[in-house]
Amino acid sequence: MTTDLNTIWFLLVGALLAGYAVLDGFDLGVGILHLFVDRDEERRIFINAIGPVWDGNEVWLVTGGGALFAAFPAVYAGVFSGFYPAMILLLVALIFRAVAIEFRSKQPMAWWRRAWDVSFSAASFLGSFLMGVAFGNVIRGIPLDSRGEHLGGFLTLLNPYALLTGLTTVALFAMHGAIYLVLKTEGEVQGKVRGWVNNTIIVFVICYATTTMATLLYLPHMGEAFKTHPWTFTLPVATMLAIANVPREIVHGRDWRAFLSSCAAVFGLMGLVGLGMYPNLVRGTDPRTSLSIYNAASSDGTLKTMLIIAAIGIPLVLAYTISIYWIFRGKVKLDSMSY
Repeated sequence: MTTDLNTIWFLLVGALLAGYAVLDGFDLGVGILHLFVDRDEERRIFINAIGPVWDGNEVWLVTGGGALFAAFPAVYAGVFSGFYPAMILLLVALIFRAVAIEFRSKQPMAWWRRAWDVSFSAASFLGSFLMGVAFGNVIRGIPLDSRGEHLGGFLTLLNPYALLTGLTTVALFAMHGAIYLVLKTEGEVQGKVRGWVNNTIIVFVICYATTTMATLLYLPHMGEAFKTHPWTFTLPVATMLAIANVPREIVHGRDWRAFLSSCAAVFGLMGLVGLGMYPNLVRGTDPRTSLSIYNAASSDGTLKTMLIIAAIGIPLVLAYTISIYWIFRGKVKLDSMSY
């Protein structure tokens, strides 16, 4: 029963983080692309495309972090203490992004709006990059002591592989954001953004292919699951097909299907990371110090109680998310109440 509970919580935490990557990923992608348009009206359309949903999307990050703390406290306490400077920097980026969205249109001066535009875009880029760097270090492995505490410093997190995964994450979110903007805009703005989609896909595929080669060459443990269970190879195939389907749907004007394909690609990539890591949550440079779903988990009683709470809470989060997207469906229309 313990093994089942631990695996269930591994899947649950992974699903929550994947949900965050899908939902806030396009928010961050819109921010990354924000400075690629010049006119104030176009930038307002970009911000209002995510305006009604960005704060709700971040609920998934809070929920995922809470689930990680409840189910695997050793990971939260030991590893995050070593990631503390990076986490504070990420928090600052997310705060500045939120402040930029709210403050940009409070004053009409061009310099005021330009300053918040730069803040919005820079914070979105930095937030995406730091998330990718964190994932890269978790995949690559970090120095841990016998108690599971991180032994390195901030600069040790900025290794070549982690920097590569950071850039790949930025490229992925930029692609995801461009597709979302196509879905939410119309007219001249949509035509401009539609022209960006293929370019963002090309950049992402180059980054993803490079990261994949580096992973297979230097981190062979990430491929063990595919050797042990050959049927799991369907996941990377499905992920690549989802990515390849995006430009096809864009060309045929099926923007909603293109966005769904992009969402599937993000879920698939998160699934690949989870599959390669299982049963580890954080890999130590010395495999004996790795934190797994077994040695980092809470007690059986805690896992059972939290599972009941999750069964009640997660459907509420899903219902809230679905209702918000349904209420604010359709193309962006600027009015006196817009950002």
